[in-house]
Amino acid sequence: MMNTSIKDAQMSFKTNKRIKERVEALAVATRRSKTFVLEEAVTAYLDYNEWQIKSIMEGIEDAKAGRVTPIEDVIAEWEGELENCPD
Repeated sequence: MMNTSIKDAQMSFKTNKRIKERVEALAVATRRSKTFVLEEAVTAYLDYNEWQIKSIMEGIEDAKAGRVTPIEDVIAEWEGELENCPD
């Protein structure tokens, strides 16, 4: 969601014609501006990728600190889950 307390800044980039058409079509279909559609798309992309990078970095730190689960334990847990699955 756009935070109105943050000052707007100009940004521009080139994209292919198909992406431009998709943004325009979505803006029309949702009765939103192209800027709104692009801000929502960029925000969702950044949120997901920032979360992913943060999770990877935390996993690396856990591994360095020895906070890991032995593969045998993981396999045993999954095999137990499979046994409880309905046919």
